[in-house]
Amino acid sequence: MKGNDKMNKTELFKYIDSQRDNMVSTLSQLISYPSYQCEPYDGAPFGKAVRDCLTHALGVCRDFGFITKDFDGYAGTASFTDDEPELGILAHLDVVPEGTGWTSDPYTARISDGKLFGRGAIDDKGPAVAVMYAMKAIKDMGIPLKKNVRLILGTNEENGSADLEYYFTKENPPKYTFTPDGNYPVINIEKGMIRGYFKAEAKPTVSEYPDSSERTVAELHGGATINAVPESAYAVVTGIDESEVVKCAEELGLLDMFTVKSIGRCLRIDVKGVSAHASTPESGKNAVTALIAVLAKLKMNDDCHKKISSLAELFPYGETNGKSLGINLNDKESGELTCVLSVIDYEAGSFDLKCDIRFPASFKVEDVLPKLTESMNKAGFELYNNMASQAHCVSADSPFVQKLLSVYEEMTGEKGECIAIGGGTYVHEIEGGVAFGAEFIGEDNHMHSADEFIDIDKLVLNAKMFALAILRVCGE
Repeated sequence: MKGNDKMNKTELFKYIDSQRDNMVSTLSQLISYPSYQCEPYDGAPFGKAVRDCLTHALGVCRDFGFITKDFDGYAGTASFTDDEPELGILAHLDVVPEGTGWTSDPYTARISDGKLFGRGAIDDKGPAVAVMYAMKAIKDMGIPLKKNVRLILGTNEENGSADLEYYFTKENPPKYTFTPDGNYPVINIEKGMIRGYFKAEAKPTVSEYPDSSERTVAELHGGATINAVPESAYAVVTGIDESEVVKCAEELGLLDMFTVKSIGRCLRIDVKGVSAHASTPESGKNAVTALIAVLAKLKMNDDCHKKISSLAELFPYGETNGKSLGINLNDKESGELTCVLSVIDYEAGSFDLKCDIRFPASFKVEDVLPKLTESMNKAGFELYNNMASQAHCVSADSPFVQKLLSVYEEMTGEKGECIAIGGGTYVHEIEGGVAFGAEFIGEDNHMHSADEFIDIDKLVLNAKMFALAILRVCGE
């Protein structure tokens, strides 16, 4: 927009304001689909509800006058024209399961105190709706674009992004891409990631569990998800007195996390920690590393205990930078490496454990994985699987990023600066892709938790910001 930029923008924003109730209605309809991954069937690679949600969203876009295309249920697109897009906006319609703790039906939108509650409200159905109405506003207002814009609606972001893998076998990536599936102002750096899976054998000396009086660990379990600080863990030990456990936990300053109870001639030791995302482990309390720290202090002398003691040395409670593994790296742009021992299972003489590492952007997988493997091998643990991805970096000085930052500054009155994160966004594997919204600094919309919501005023504001971003990148 030139010359009459201010007038056009004012009218554009008035139009978006007029669509507030329609945006709420469209988002409520999308929330009604429990679109988490289920068993596939023909034409629905991620389950019926995911496919139905995609079909509904594409129908809305088609009714708005956009050219739509369905990529076999993996993804769908809505475009202004048939031309190759200059800008791709990547949102997703799949959600995580509802979990527990909701105060209302997670798949029936509820409005209270200016907020719309429902699974997917902020991640990522709300932002997707904001993009739809941003594009509708530009189209209905007749504001010309020099280049095409395409909304790409994915369906598997929460479970590995197989949707994008399929989509990009059919279509080329746009020149520029942003996803409204992160935070403002702009996320331009995402750390690299390694997920390591390790195993070991360690036969205990106990012969008649659970009645034996041998001093050993019979069971050890903790954590459920590799990308989260484990909030609970437990062990069953034999031949150990409750007072010994209490004393060790007290000496380590961890007693408030522990409960101990007798089960026949055994003890069950339970630990309650605080969960956190693996990219920000410092905000949690790791129940697994707390438990192995206490177990390591107990007097035992079998191979199982030796391996637990080695793990306690490699993953000390409270350490989150991988120093004891020899992988503590950091850089100015993205900060310190983070490391979480997130899942552990020991039973019948077999260990299985998982760890999540996010490494700084100036390093490579090859700088971390060999050192990690070497340290674990010395402790008797073998790497049997790993998932790894290099860091994702886009220059903060690129014209595309600067245009997005200018939108943020204009719409919020705050300085726009790029952000580096430990987590990965939907554009992690897309060259030049960044995250732009939809959460504002300091917000907590209960993403992935009970009573997820989006503030309706922010929903409308997002639509305005996305519309202005489209015009900055592709407008005349």
